Amino acid sequence: MADQSKKTTRKSTPRTSSSSSAAQKSVVKCRTKVMPTEEQIRMRAYEIYLRRNGAPGDPAADWAQAERELATELCE
Repeated sequence: MADQSKKTTRKSTPRTSSSSSAAQKSVVKCRTKVMPTEEQIRMRAYEIYLRRNGAPGDPAADWAQAERELATELCE
């Protein structure tokens, strides 16, 4: 009988777009697993929008900035 070696499968990771990979690079590392809630992020993103007096901006960038700010605050 022929020797059959075990085949190992490698899980592939999904590819992300450049904007999401940039956001992943700026993730704050924290000793606790406390993350901001969606509501907290939404409110902070709105505050960011208000800080620029409602001027046009990028909602996705506001959301990412809000996540970073809140994650930093929660780690302190």
